[in-house]
Amino acid sequence: MYRYVINRLLWMIVIVLLAAVVVFTLMYMIPGDPAKLMLGLEASEEVLAQKAHQLGTDQPYIVQLGNYLWSVITLNFGNSWKYSVPVMQELGARLKHTIIIGGVGMLLNVFIGTVLGIFAATHEGKWQDSLTMVIAMVFISAPGFWVALMAIIVFSSYLGILPATFILCDWRSYVLPTICGALGGIAINARQSRSAMLEVIRADFVTTARAKGQREGIVVRRHMLPNALMPIITGVGGGLAMIVAGSAVMENVFSVPGVGQYLLDGVNQRDRPVVCGCVVFFAGFTSIAILLTDLAYAFLDPRIKAQYTRRKKAK
Repeated sequence: MYRYVINRLLWMIVIVLLAAVVVFTLMYMIPGDPAKLMLGLEASEEVLAQKAHQLGTDQPYIVQLGNYLWSVITLNFGNSWKYSVPVMQELGARLKHTIIIGGVGMLLNVFIGTVLGIFAATHEGKWQDSLTMVIAMVFISAPGFWVALMAIIVFSSYLGILPATFILCDWRSYVLPTICGALGGIAINARQSRSAMLEVIRADFVTTARAKGQREGIVVRRHMLPNALMPIITGVGGGLAMIVAGSAVMENVFSVPGVGQYLLDGVNQRDRPVVCGCVVFFAGFTSIAILLTDLAYAFLDPRIKAQYTRRKKAK
């Protein structure tokens, strides 16, 4: 098993480096002189040349790419061209807001989505099932930014109980972006949980458990749910990856100073160190989330763990 983990970690390094190459190349190909964007069109050629030399943009592509890959390996993404602040320092300062919103949202996603899916599956064909699936379909179909704007209108403008924009040192600022960001994931997880439960609800071991007189709650918890966890874990893994990578929309709507908003600001200002640093950070975070999901598969399903063991013996 440990060889599998080491192998995946090595592949994760390769994926992060490939992501760095792709995003750097795309930013390099964007038209426009970074020095002119920073100093303005009125700057003299001599000043522009000095600034380009300072930024390193006057060097050939392959040299710039090599320097950037080395900075990725050493976890030093340089300074923001716009604000002259180290990218890693700014990412560390903003990450806590993103983690709070995304982490709490994922917990809501897992708990509420799974409960709704189980509730719908155990009432298959009844009005409870239909109502749950209709609500889930509405939140899956509704764009996240539209849901966020409607929440601002209702809870901020009309009721006045929650702030419309992020305010430091006010826990209420996390409520709307957390709930709005979690609604889509709750709906998706509810549908996945329902489908997974319906696959095992008529299995022989479930029928046997009911025939022995066990209560329905025990049948669901001890027999149905453990055998339906694999698709649910898949959704949880995707939600874990989206904690950071999917934060841009909600952070932009609610003006949250998080990692997603930092990336959007970097794109709008063509701030190459910021964009490249954020994308590489997203790639690494997503790779870790996928690795944790695969390990959860092996922990929950002995058959998958046995495959890893057989591979080790074969070697």
